[in-house]
Amino acid sequence: MTRGLAIVGHGKMGHLIEQLAPEYGFDVRLALNSGTNACGAGLTRENLRGVDAAVEFSTPSTAVQNIRQLAALGIPVVAGTTGWFQELACVREAIQSGGGALVWSPNFSVGVYRFRQIIAQAANAFATEREYQAWGWEIHHAMKRDAPSGTLLALAEEMKQAGFERSINLSANRAGAHPGTHEIGFDSSADTITIRHTARSREGFARGALRAARWIVGKNGVFEFHEIVNELG
Repeated sequence: MTRGLAIVGHGKMGHLIEQLAPEYGFDVRLALNSGTNACGAGLTRENLRGVDAAVEFSTPSTAVQNIRQLAALGIPVVAGTTGWFQELACVREAIQSGGGALVWSPNFSVGVYRFRQIIAQAANAFATEREYQAWGWEIHHAMKRDAPSGTLLALAEEMKQAGFERSINLSANRAGAHPGTHEIGFDSSADTITIRHTARSREGFARGALRAARWIVGKNGVFEFHEIVNELG
């Protein structure tokens, strides 16, 4: 059965999601960019007729309004925009009180999800090795606005939750068209251990978001992507 999809944020990610959507059983019924959705003007009940789920890849300054409007209209949302997570508590409350559905994440790559698991295991192993200090580094394309990214911050939080209580030095570069590399390292006077994930393109992010969109239809509640990865078809 083909389902209707709305794409809110029709930049490079939005175009890629549109291209791949048929593979996941979606027909794109609506695609909005900053011009057609200024102040949420494109998110109307009429425009969203026949839409079963929305994928939101806009900007940090517009994401919260877009998510709340979509939820108010009964549209489940997959939110791939980063840089707005400080407002997650109020978004969660709005989604839950209205009976809506949201999947959010700093990164929708299944490979990055598995990378996070590896980093957690490494952090736990080095937690008691006091001579080792840790760092996190990333590079993304010049247009990415948040630095450090939500993904790097999530990796650092994963390490802390795994028991690594020492400071983790984070740094970020923004240049060119790089889709994203994240690196975690542990260093001592004796040796260095480096663990790295490199995205070859945006395709992994787009496919993860589409799998989440397929999963969220008919659901209620707020979920982070890593909570549902093992349930995705």
